[in-house]
Amino acid sequence: MTTPVAAHSATPAGEPASVASASSSLAESGSGVVVVPADEAALATHAERLVAAMSTRERAASVVMGHIPTSDPATLHDYMSGDALGGFILMGANVPGDEAGLRRVTDSLTIDPALPPLIGIDEEGGDVTRLPWDDFAGAVTLKNEPAAATADAFAARGALLQRGGATVNFGVVADVPADPDSFIFRRGLGTSPTAAAQREAAAVEGEAAAVASTLKHFPGHGAAPGDSHHMLPTTDLPLEQWEQTDAVPFRAGIDAGAEVLMFGHLVFTAVDAAPATLSTEWHRIAREDLGFDGVAITDDLGMLQNTGDPRYADPVANAVAAIAAGNDMVMSVMLSDAGTASRIVDGITAAADSGALPAERLAEAATRVTQLRLQQSPDALLPCPQCQPVG
Repeated sequence: MTTPVAAHSATPAGEPASVASASSSLAESGSGVVVVPADEAALATHAERLVAAMSTRERAASVVMGHIPTSDPATLHDYMSGDALGGFILMGANVPGDEAGLRRVTDSLTIDPALPPLIGIDEEGGDVTRLPWDDFAGAVTLKNEPAAATADAFAARGALLQRGGATVNFGVVADVPADPDSFIFRRGLGTSPTAAAQREAAAVEGEAAAVASTLKHFPGHGAAPGDSHHMLPTTDLPLEQWEQTDAVPFRAGIDAGAEVLMFGHLVFTAVDAAPATLSTEWHRIAREDLGFDGVAITDDLGMLQNTGDPRYADPVANAVAAIAAGNDMVMSVMLSDAGTASRIVDGITAAADSGALPAERLAEAATRVTQLRLQQSPDALLPCPQCQPVG
């Protein structure tokens, strides 16, 4: 008699199925233990129920990805306990020198094991590598290799992240800059839309078994020159031309199953005068034209503030505007401090309470984020902490 065990939890014998986590399902097979992941519909239903039970402030906290620059587990645990944030982004200062140390860091970020936060990291490989032990090829090499090499590199990279406890990789650069002097050129996976598209799909498929994939920086740095860390790259490229060029890699990555789409601080004046991060039209295009149905997240909102443009001087107002435009999650690293995330949560809560941010928009965002949190729960299939290679 088979004893099936679901990916997150099992229903004990004699218990009604309703007491099991919605992340779970049971099946029978020959003999032994079978792990059966929950289907998307079950996760969506459970996420909706969880969000329905949240207060407005809890919903606001769930759509904020926090950050503080430390690798001390106790400090990180206290930080995440304060507001029950929906996520945390790991930067270099959060990553110790070995995998065991990173596991202690990521373990400390989870307050409620039933609904763990999204733990994100920019692990592109090559020029942008947070894990000192990630020696797998990055874009400089991969853009000149067959797409299969990209799949292999990201499968290996995803496994490293999974073992370390990260659940979301902000690592698939879908930009196709034509200028070799562009700051993003070395990080792009292809030198043409078609070549990039093949590698975007390969990267997403490669790491799919280990982490959630993120495509960035939508709608693409290729046509918009400049570094968005300190300015607003701008282009007058027509939408029709974008659809034939910069859109191609994003469409391929979405079709391959990317769960997260990161919106860049990029201005395409033919589409919207606002940066894509704050553009309802760009979010519509991503959802309706490209078919993206996952979590939309901002690039670091501190970068928008760092442009010096007075319209974006208020980080809390930027976060509220980003959620209203269609982002499901916001994050701020540059120019932030230990209180930034809390102030953003307060601002989103106040905006929702006043009606400035529609309650249904906040609920929609919180539900998408919560579903991804359930999907990426560390209680799913994790490798043993001390696994050794065979052979």
